[in-house]
Amino acid sequence: MGRKKSKRKSQKTTRRQQVLPTIFDCPFCNHEYSCNVKFDRRKRRAQILCRICFEMYEMDVHHLSEPIDVYNAWINACEETNKNQLIVS
Repeated sequence: MGRKKSKRKSQKTTRRQQVLPTIFDCPFCNHEYSCNVKFDRRKRRAQILCRICFEMYEMDVHHLSEPIDVYNAWINACEETNKNQLIVS
């Protein structure tokens, strides 16, 4: 007589949510993890500030904005400014 095959329960694999960074590197002084993003949701403004060189950038945000969006907008604004300065020179 044969044994009954046991049924294995499949293990649930839980996916870890990717955590987006909230502290970034400064493009001006090149210090790592020195820029912090602060949101003011009531005024719909976000501010990123470097703790070392005190460079600051502000922008309008909406309810879906994240700190990485503010940092990317800051980097894009820096690149645009550099591009315009090269054209004038």
